[in-house]
Amino acid sequence: MDIVLALKALILGLVEGFTEFLPISSTGHLVLAGSLLNFTGDKAKVFEIAIQGGAMVAVIWEYHQKICEVLSGMFRDASARRFAFNVAVAFVPAAGLGFLFNKKIKAVLFAPVPVALAFIVGGLIILWVERNARNNPVAVRVQSVDDMTAMDALKVGIAQVFALIPGTSRSGATIIGGMMFGLSRKVATEFSFYLAIPTLLAATFYSLWKERALLSAADLPLFGIGSLVAFISAFACIRWLLRYISTHTFTVFAWYRIAFGIVVIATYYTGMVTWAE
Repeated sequence: MDIVLALKALILGLVEGFTEFLPISSTGHLVLAGSLLNFTGDKAKVFEIAIQGGAMVAVIWEYHQKICEVLSGMFRDASARRFAFNVAVAFVPAAGLGFLFNKKIKAVLFAPVPVALAFIVGGLIILWVERNARNNPVAVRVQSVDDMTAMDALKVGIAQVFALIPGTSRSGATIIGGMMFGLSRKVATEFSFYLAIPTLLAATFYSLWKERALLSAADLPLFGIGSLVAFISAFACIRWLLRYISTHTFTVFAWYRIAFGIVVIATYYTGMVTWAE
């Protein structure tokens, strides 16, 4: 295997793992990192989606006990059925619209400037939501994922639709959206993790099947490196984020998004960095 390609796969795996569950957009970072590494094109986009599967496995590993309890209690426990139903309800909006508009989104928005703009807008929204949460803490009404209603789940699912725009952030849309709709920061974050399982699973297998003509057995080591590194880094990130949100807000991520977006746009238009489209 080409050592340069292997190194690129490792770097992109780290980027995916460390950004998938933070409200800073893994897809946006992968688009920008791929541009800097000159790792672009249709096969690169398939690779970037495929390694999300590694990050998904990290969530399953972290929450395997809860997942096993839900699966084993589906036919005898009403709370397990309600939880599974809520995840399914939240999954449907983005899955449906993603299926319909995926090709158009890839053609138009998978580029540095649109991603950078989404970074900035998303950062401003996070600042606004966190300020409202600070000024009106009594608005929080859901303190456990098991207390969520189907309507709560649907609202989070609608929020996830905005994550179809590269640079918006799937976790950012679902976490911040959940907070806007009355979920506590902890509940919004945990439900975002659970929702990631069917979302990333569907995106990974759909993309691999749809673009199967681009793949070959020679790609397996490359995909394996990216997925393994994504799993390890995502697992570490999940553990860190759960500790972080117990005493911190998401404001620092908002300022990071805004600053990073401004840097990308500035370097693009001044020619300081040659961003590949």
